[in-house]
Amino acid sequence: MAKTVSIGNQSFEKLRTEDCFYIDKTYFIKEWWESKDEVTLITRPRRFGKTLNLNMIECFFSPKYEGRADLFEGLSIWADEAYRRLQGSYPVIFLSFAGIKYRDYDTARKAMNGLITNVYSLYRFILEDKGFDENERTEFESISREMGDETAGMSLNRLCFFLERYYGKKPLVLIDEYDTPMQEAWLNGYWDEITAYIRTLFNNTFKTNPSLGRGILTGITRVSKESIFSDLNNLEVITVTSDKYATAFGFTEDEVFDALDAQGFEPGEKEQVKKWYDGFTFGNVTDIYNPWSVTNYLDKGILDTYWVNTSGNGLISRLVREGEAELKVDFEDLLRGKQLAATIDEQIAFSQLGENEEAIWSLLIASGYLKVDHVDRFADDRDAVFTFSITNMEVKKMFRRMIAGWFRASGSYNRFVKAMLKGDEYEMNVYMERVCRDTFSFFDTGKSPSRRKEPERFYHGFVLGLMADQAWNYNIKSNRESGFGRYDVVMEPKDPSHVAVIIEFKVFDERRGEVSLSDTADAALAQIEDKEYEADMLARGIPADRIYKYGFAFEGEICLIKKREQI
Repeated sequence: MAKTVSIGNQSFEKLRTEDCFYIDKTYFIKEWWESKDEVTLITRPRRFGKTLNLNMIECFFSPKYEGRADLFEGLSIWADEAYRRLQGSYPVIFLSFAGIKYRDYDTARKAMNGLITNVYSLYRFILEDKGFDENERTEFESISREMGDETAGMSLNRLCFFLERYYGKKPLVLIDEYDTPMQEAWLNGYWDEITAYIRTLFNNTFKTNPSLGRGILTGITRVSKESIFSDLNNLEVITVTSDKYATAFGFTEDEVFDALDAQGFEPGEKEQVKKWYDGFTFGNVTDIYNPWSVTNYLDKGILDTYWVNTSGNGLISRLVREGEAELKVDFEDLLRGKQLAATIDEQIAFSQLGENEEAIWSLLIASGYLKVDHVDRFADDRDAVFTFSITNMEVKKMFRRMIAGWFRASGSYNRFVKAMLKGDEYEMNVYMERVCRDTFSFFDTGKSPSRRKEPERFYHGFVLGLMADQAWNYNIKSNRESGFGRYDVVMEPKDPSHVAVIIEFKVFDERRGEVSLSDTADAALAQIEDKEYEADMLARGIPADRIYKYGFAFEGEICLIKKREQI
């Protein structure tokens, strides 16, 4: 029988008491408990059930839910008598940093202090116990949004102490989306301050804390040890390449197909759901589906970009937009369905994101935008080599829209493409002047603007923009000829009755004897002729007068376009 799909509901208690759609992940409780790991860091893409699973653990262990058999009856964990006796038997401290998204450190710090204060408030009743003296009550009451960093750094450590004394058991500490404040800090320029705060908080909570039972942290990224985990040598790290807990976050194919059947969908719809939302790989387990998009599809019955339309793409867009030419070329290959291979360290150093392409790939893999197809690990100290590709149709659509959006920001992009397909050289130059001016300025904004404006950073992105808008009508073929001084693009129409486009890019170079941009554009057009780029299209029956050939010449921010007229 079909159940109500409650979108965005991260409360395990509500899902169970209101009999909403839920896929049983309670086996994660047993797997984690029997691992006996002291502190576990689990990284998964956003909206992959991290918050719901931590709330599930809270509902299972916290005395607040003692005797709530109704929450777990019929689920896998309740089949084990030993675990029934564990339910409601451990104090739990649960914080989520998912909402810590602020432009300055002081506001972020106060918000995090506020979360800690709220947790203290939940346990204020323990102060009625006569075992607490006046000094301890004063210490408890000193926790507030305005508390100093020293007090905040010890706050969870001390709360563990208070809870152990009251309950006679060491508490469990659960911190969800631990890295959200750091991503915002990196984007907004207060990285050093926030990492100092978090490093102290985590060290005192998870390392130098005799009252800690066990801890779990979840997030999207595995931030480098040098940033916040330098003192945590008791940390068990579970990334997207780890086999442990591989099916606990996200939906397996069997779970998705069973859900589609239970909710009354036709069998033929499974393949489309697979094409759009499958593709994630955790450890050696393939065919993991995006749970956010699947649940939205179950609710609405419409294939759409649910996951990538939620917040969180800003950092990715900026890194790709401002990346070097090589990065844009690699993205072109990915969008064409190719695999890439790179040496990757799964510990993400945010300080390298604007400079190191490997750090960007690592972030994209951790975030779920790229899937790991294969990993080669070595016995020596070399980093692993990852072979990866774009995850699925939903992610590919997101990248295409994102790239096209860079150019639409200029307000001239759509008109420029129309002029190009009409063969209107004059209008192309008018629009291109505006696009170049606006787009170079747009690309060079950000935390680490380039020292000089490089035309190749634009036209490699421009190629991707063409792909994004025209990929449904054209097969886009591109080929680097000699470094980044020139770049060919062939737009071959899928319908032979449509016009074809051949583009050659060149940067003005006096060493080739060029006196003006006009000479450079002529050289670009000559190369199109010399290499006979139109041969395949002529063979397909596309008339020569329907093959438009353009030479793009660049010098700094200035661009000149010439069109080769057919004789």
